[in-house]
Amino acid sequence: MQTNFSKTLIRDGGYREWNFGMILLLKKSWELLKKLNKQLNFIVIGGWGIFLWTHAMKSKDLDIILTRWDDLEVIKKQFEARKNDRLKRYEIVISDIDVDIYIPHYSQLVIPCEDLITMTTIREGFEVLKPEPLMILKQQAFIDRKDSIKGQKDRVDILSLLISNVVNFNEYKRLVDQYKISHFKDELIKIIQTTKEEFAYLNITNPREVKKLKKRWIEQLRTDVRSSSSK
Repeated sequence: MQTNFSKTLIRDGGYREWNFGMILLLKKSWELLKKLNKQLNFIVIGGWGIFLWTHAMKSKDLDIILTRWDDLEVIKKQFEARKNDRLKRYEIVISDIDVDIYIPHYSQLVIPCEDLITMTTIREGFEVLKPEPLMILKQQAFIDRKDSIKGQKDRVDILSLLISNVVNFNEYKRLVDQYKISHFKDELIKIIQTTKEEFAYLNITNPREVKKLKKRWIEQLRTDVRSSSSK
């Protein structure tokens, strides 16, 4: 069944040429991310965080974790920041781009922000989460909106991380155990098992290749961390 999402996506991870408005929005989003990176101290998460690892799917929204409290005051002064107490984040809109801002000791992510700021590296001039915590946060987003168009985009983002071979499965399993969210591993297996058309958006259309990838990922997720590390 075609959705609004599948009408805009194409297999090279971009957007259909006729959807000129979306192309402009993605470009504006990327330019805004670069501009904010010069002004503020933050970690890139969400869709753009995954893009910095995979160069697969771009994102029209920005998701960041602030690493300095005084930057929050800068944001409040320069932009009309809205405090979302329900979702425990700050939100701003700049040139039609939604920016969600997460704060240590306030935001409630499955891995606390104060821990996430120790799980970063530099990619293309941006501080970005490492693939394993990035995957976990993307799963959290997916669980909250799995039946929506954004939920399908989340599935593609998760697949792109897996296909890019940047995820250390032992580290992923260690993190979900450490933060008492071991069910995320089962949820990830379920995503892998049920994903179908999303592979095509990442240029994988051969059924045998899809089956092989699914089998490999599931085996790696089901392998005990201790037994694999002792080999």
